[in-house]
Amino acid sequence: MRIFISTGEVSGDLQAAMLVESLFSLAKEKGIDLEIVALGGDRMEAAGATMIGKTTRLASMGLIESIPFILPTLQLQKRAKESLRSNPPDILILIDYVGPNVAIGSFAREALPDLPIVYYIGPQVWIWSEENIPSASLRAKAERLFNTKKLIEITDRLLAIFPAEERFFKAKGLPVTWVGHPLVDRMADPPKRLEMRQKWGIREEETAIALLPASRQQEFKYLVPTVCAAARQLQDKLTDVRFLIPVPLALYRPRMEELVKEYGLNATILERDQTLEAIAAADLAVAKSGTVNLEIAMLNVPQVVVYRLSPITAWIARNIMKLSVPYVSPVNLVLMREIVPELLQEEANTERIAAECLDLLLNTQRREKMLLEYAETREGLGTVGTCDRVAREIFQMVGKQ
Repeated sequence: MRIFISTGEVSGDLQAAMLVESLFSLAKEKGIDLEIVALGGDRMEAAGATMIGKTTRLASMGLIESIPFILPTLQLQKRAKESLRSNPPDILILIDYVGPNVAIGSFAREALPDLPIVYYIGPQVWIWSEENIPSASLRAKAERLFNTKKLIEITDRLLAIFPAEERFFKAKGLPVTWVGHPLVDRMADPPKRLEMRQKWGIREEETAIALLPASRQQEFKYLVPTVCAAARQLQDKLTDVRFLIPVPLALYRPRMEELVKEYGLNATILERDQTLEAIAAADLAVAKSGTVNLEIAMLNVPQVVVYRLSPITAWIARNIMKLSVPYVSPVNLVLMREIVPELLQEEANTERIAAECLDLLLNTQRREKMLLEYAETREGLGTVGTCDRVAREIFQMVGKQ
């Protein structure tokens, strides 16, 4: 059996790598000689996929921010199309990464009309569903932005990780299965707080704060310096504090080291694979919006969510595209209410970030309320075994074919 998987971003690489492991495990159980060819990142390669290109360095969010990555992304798409044409797989799996993946899927649907196409972890266009956004025009804009019509045309089955995602695409007439969130598998045996504090030499009376503000290059320009400045304010106000900073890609480490030195932070810079350890050891986390917010919630650590785009992109979104969303953090999106504070764009400034952090560290009642609501969030993510369920769905589709 030959499977082609396409994904992007650091989080997509992580989720795809977990699926790759489950696919190989199921293939071994069934006595199938399996080959997985992929666009993705280092985690997928370590899991056994044969990479035809790396996409994790090409991640961007926003209109202006994506411009430097257009040509490299198109080149990787061309490579993917050549691979599909010259050595057709038994199934194509598209994971998140909606723009490039819809382009690859559209090519496959035309060139290989009988090839089954599965979309796993669909784009978050479901945030703009009728139950969340009353404005029909706003919903239509969001669907055009995410190319939802084309996605539905090329997809044979969508495997949803959120219940609201399943409801949205099912209402559009697309065959959908809710499989649960893969992070439930990743957190089945999480690192323990006391063990991680001992590992990093964090004393009982010491306050540990995990800083996770970046997985994309653009965030080192628009977000990370502001988070470091807020961390400096916290360091000046708290008597005994240490920052734990996992770096998602090795190429970002030199810049992170420069910023830590520039702001004079008492910080330990960790590797990507130590992200969960850093969170588990922490009393608080400051994180960009994304999958990491769910990891923090599942480790029961209070958090402040922050994000900033370029001012030009933000202006275009507000004034020309007139887009707005109820929430951006998946922790809030699961229940569609504010569980964690979101500081976006102008609100993601040094003073606000530091103030929210101090309040969460000192306000016991607010911390306890957030932790109680985390439990509700976890219930909406499904049960252990997501990646195995996805693998079985995929093998079943190939078997039918």
